[in-house]
Amino acid sequence: MEKEHTKNQKQNQGDLNPENDTEEKEASTSQSETLEEVKELSPEDKITELEDKLARTFAEMENQRRRFEKEKEDAFEYGGSSFAKEALSLIDNLERSKIILESDDTLKNTNALKKTLEHFDIISKDLISIFSKNNIKPIESLNKKLDPNYHQAMMEIEDSTKEPGTIIQEIQKGFTIKDRLLRPSLVGVAKKPSETDKKNEENKENLEKK
Repeated sequence: MEKEHTKNQKQNQGDLNPENDTEEKEASTSQSETLEEVKELSPEDKITELEDKLARTFAEMENQRRRFEKEKEDAFEYGGSSFAKEALSLIDNLERSKIILESDDTLKNTNALKKTLEHFDIISKDLISIFSKNNIKPIESLNKKLDPNYHQAMMEIEDSTKEPGTIIQEIQKGFTIKDRLLRPSLVGVAKKPSETDKKNEENKENLEKK
């Protein structure tokens, strides 16, 4: 009697928990499918699978090697970019010093100013020559069309004699290092005069003719 009672309890628990039966069935099915898949793989299939894995591994190793070689070449070719950018401040400071001296009323038209500016020009040319020997070259800007790859427009200047977008002022010289941009040229570009300015120019010309 006790054995029958225990058996009935287990059957009742099974009836009360149908989810357990479902999970057990799914697990059993999954295992049987996996076993079938393993059985289906022949020795030739296994060899093919291993060869495929080896091929992918070698391809990944080759890609990593190429990336390493490229990074090594870039480090060798352009590793001095940071130093070069810092060194360009020497040229900038020389240009600023020239502008300050030229605008000093007490020095204008003096031999001292003339000689000082000549020395500044010599130093600036020597610096640019040293940079050029190391593949750091200035970007040509004046009277060129604005190129966003090499120039950065800082202002627009009305000029009826130049085509709009033409660079007519160089604020700061730009440079390239080999085939890469080191820093862009800061420039001012021409734009068409407004109608008001055109009328003022015409009136001015008429007055001068009279």
